[in-house]
Amino acid sequence: MNPRFTAVASLIFSLTLTCEAPCQMQAQDREALYPSMAPLDQYLITDRNAEIALARSAAPESISRDAKILVLGRHGYETAVEGKNGFVCLVERAWMSPFESAGFWNPKIRSPLCYNPQAAHSILPFDYKRTELALAGQSKAQIVDWMKAADAKKELPDVEPGAMCYMMSKAAYLTDDHDHNLAHLMFYTPLMDGKNWGADLPNSPVFVGEHGPPQPYTLFIVPVGKWSDGTPAPLP
Repeated sequence: MNPRFTAVASLIFSLTLTCEAPCQMQAQDREALYPSMAPLDQYLITDRNAEIALARSAAPESISRDAKILVLGRHGYETAVEGKNGFVCLVERAWMSPFESAGFWNPKIRSPLCYNPQAAHSILPFDYKRTELALAGQSKAQIVDWMKAADAKKELPDVEPGAMCYMMSKAAYLTDDHDHNLAHLMFYTPLMDGKNWGADLPNSPVFVGEHGPPQPYTLFIVPVGKWSDGTPAPLP
C-alpha cells in the first residue's frame, strides 16, 4: 500500500492519505474526532513571536526573512511583520484542509507556508475568506456552499501564472498520520487534468493535492528532500 499525500493550501496546506478500505475506516474514525470546530483558543498560538518564527520556517531564510508575516488573531489574520519581497508567510489552520479531509477541524493542525507574490495575490484571499467564515461559526458545509456560490458568480480570483508556495517547515503538523509532516512545494494552476503534469503516475514525484470545484484551481504537490534549514527531510 503506497501512501499518497494530499495537501490543501493558502492556504494552507494539510495532508491526507488515499488508500484502501482499512485506511478509509481510519479516516472515518478521525472525522468522528473532529466533527465541528473546537473552541477558538485551541487554534490560536498565544506566543506571537513563536507564530512568527513558525511562519518564517516554511521557506528558506533567504526568502522568509524579507517576507510579510501574518498571525492568526481572534478576528482573522493580522499583519505582524511588513515584508519587502512580495512573499507572504503564515500558519494555516485545519479549515484550510481539503474539504474531504477527516481533519478539517483538527485543532492540532499547524501548516506553515510561504506564498510567492503571484500566490499572495490570487490564493491568499482564500485563506482570508475561509478563516473569516470559520471564525464566524460557519460549518464546513456552509463554507463549501459559499465557495460554490462565489464560483458560480465568478467572484473567486483567477490563479496568477506561476503561483506557488513553500511548505518546508520542520515544525509543521499537517496530519495525524505517520510523522505528521512532509517537506514540499505546492503549485497552483487553473483547473486541468493532473496528467498534464504527469501527476500521480508510477514513480512520478508530482501529486495532485486538490482539484476543484468548488475551488477554481488544481493544486500540485512536489515533495522535496530537505527542510527549510537545509537539513535532510524524508521523502514519501
